[in-house]
Amino acid sequence: MTTLPSTVLAALPPDAWLLDDASRHVYGFDNSKRHGPVLGVALPSDEAQVQALVRACAAERTPVVIRGRGTATTGAAVPVAPSVVLSCERMQRIERIEIANRLAVVEPGVINGDLQKRLKAHGAFWPPDPTSAPYSTIGGNLACNAGGPRAVKYGACRDNVLGLRVVTGTGEITVTGSFTTKGAVGLDLTRLVVGAEGTLGVITAATLRLSPLPAATRALRALYASVEAAADAVGRLLGGPDTPCAIEFMDTKALDLVRSRVPGIAAEARALLMIEVDGSIDSIDATALAVRELALGDGCIGADAATNASDGELLWAARKALSPVLRSLAPRKINEDVVVPVMRLPALVSGVERLAQRHDLLIVCFGHAGNGNLHVNLLFDPANGDSRERANAALDELFDLVLALGGTLSGEHGIGLDKRPFVARAIDATSLHLMRQIKAAFDPFGIMNPGKGVS
Repeated sequence: MTTLPSTVLAALPPDAWLLDDASRHVYGFDNSKRHGPVLGVALPSDEAQVQALVRACAAERTPVVIRGRGTATTGAAVPVAPSVVLSCERMQRIERIEIANRLAVVEPGVINGDLQKRLKAHGAFWPPDPTSAPYSTIGGNLACNAGGPRAVKYGACRDNVLGLRVVTGTGEITVTGSFTTKGAVGLDLTRLVVGAEGTLGVITAATLRLSPLPAATRALRALYASVEAAADAVGRLLGGPDTPCAIEFMDTKALDLVRSRVPGIAAEARALLMIEVDGSIDSIDATALAVRELALGDGCIGADAATNASDGELLWAARKALSPVLRSLAPRKINEDVVVPVMRLPALVSGVERLAQRHDLLIVCFGHAGNGNLHVNLLFDPANGDSRERANAALDELFDLVLALGGTLSGEHGIGLDKRPFVARAIDATSLHLMRQIKAAFDPFGIMNPGKGVS
């Protein structure tokens, strides 16, 4: 198929299509830098238009790839065959906010950061806070079960969604979940759709579980003489009575990259934990002190606590400075978001160091240590001899290491295209068969984001 069937074009008004070459080319990318063929870009403005489009595509067996703002790093929004790219960018309505019921109903194109601004005025927030929150959409967050630093205390997307409206691969509308925080009726289809990367259907509305904004927060920065000491401290922190709302980790190479840009990082420091706690105004100082005591221990060089919001921003500066620096180090990077049980973090970190030495690669680790979820960045220059082959070999061994430690391939980015070759290592054959049967029930014609995830 090289052109859109006329029946598919007729499903939407003319102004809901982008058909020029430039637009089709741009919408074929996502943040993985992969590119795929686009027949046309559909810009529906409501659920009825989504339903009409999917019905037409189902009748013509035309593939549909759902897209938010293209921040996915695994190729989840990149077509593998000539497809309609269904962008939810015009579906930006916040239908209602009910603080007493602790819920909000939103369309998939709402920007995470925009929603947070609206909720702040009501004294509430939606916990998932990926780094891309200022420009990623709620629909995209739900598609890959995004998390972020706050997930250690508040959970990822699956833990903060009450229900969905979904257009399936046949163009039917299904309503999952409820507007209540408790429910014991039927199977949990909501948790199936969240994280399915658009392979089961199009989310047209989401009922989100809200949390009250904490009255106070405190940030702490703890420096360690070794990565193992920092990883051990994570276990102590999570074993205490006060769960931090964020525990972020940076390894030796990450610290070396930001040391010149961020003041206050001791020369002997080989790892860093960025810790944040929240709570009431009356209790926050005592909570911060208790958490600081847990951060201290063998190998801890020191732990500094912020006393106000501006100090807290300074303490976070090292973590925020890292990503821009990484982009300047090598033309290419493989950014994996592997996750292991928290108590296996020391083994993961030391294992990655051995991989870097064995394959002569620069590998930088940082991320959400409170969930055992680290971003392992393998940096290489494709023009430099066999560097790509060495990076791929290290990646293969990284996944084996993670699985041997009882972990899994992704904590928040999903499978997309990048991890499909490794899925059978992480999921047994019986489970994969059941998942594909579920996919067939939602999408019998196989048109919804084919070739992605476990489909």
